[in-house]
Amino acid sequence: MNPLRRYELIMEMLLAANQVTVAELSERLEVTGKTIREDLAKLEEKGLLQRVHGGAVLAQADQLGILSTKNPVSRHAAEKAEVARLAVSLIEPNDIVALDGGTTTQEIARHLPNQPLTVVTNDVIIISELARKDQVRLVVPGGYRVRNMLTGTEAAQYIRRLNIRKAFLTATGVHPEYGYTIYTGEFHDIKRAWIDTAQSSYVVADHHKFGQGALFTFAKLTEVEAILTDSGISPETEALYRGAGVRLLINREKE
Repeated sequence: MNPLRRYELIMEMLLAANQVTVAELSERLEVTGKTIREDLAKLEEKGLLQRVHGGAVLAQADQLGILSTKNPVSRHAAEKAEVARLAVSLIEPNDIVALDGGTTTQEIARHLPNQPLTVVTNDVIIISELARKDQVRLVVPGGYRVRNMLTGTEAAQYIRRLNIRKAFLTATGVHPEYGYTIYTGEFHDIKRAWIDTAQSSYVVADHHKFGQGALFTFAKLTEVEAILTDSGISPETEALYRGAGVRLLINREKE
């Protein structure tokens, strides 16, 4: 098994359990404890985990972006709501919109009015939310389920046949060097399909995600129309990303 695949599986196990031991990883990945410890050291260098005695824990436990919990938007809920309201302001009646999987896009779905719209999504929580809004036409690309999201090659191919006007994507981290990043490569093709297909694509990210990085990059910073974020972003961070050629849309009004 190549190192990159091991890194991905290590992060998958951490995302599921929040903490893993060297022994568990060694048995699951069928490599020596020495190899696992070396892998953990490399992932710690990237800021993805923190080594502890006998194993590792997530370094950014509040930045999973793709996990469903009993209260998936409880962390930074006010900021996510700001971003959601800003996103909804860009959506017009009869739009064809894509909502990528994630807690911020789930918040967008909650804020969406019950009006004539077509929404394409691969997030099962968003599907449940929008199923109650009878004016919204819901389109699900299918695929196999990974936690709260549907993914797979056929799903990405289906998305590429659609006429999507606006796509709203999530990211685990928004980094000036690495771009938009996620923890697992299984969602890469879906995210690329949203970007490549939509007339306009946006990344929705609260200000806590700026400067953060994860294992896989799915797009460069300038590959989307804009980043939608909340009023908590600092002037220094705003200047840094604007200087890198990124368009930022910031919700300046709080509830």
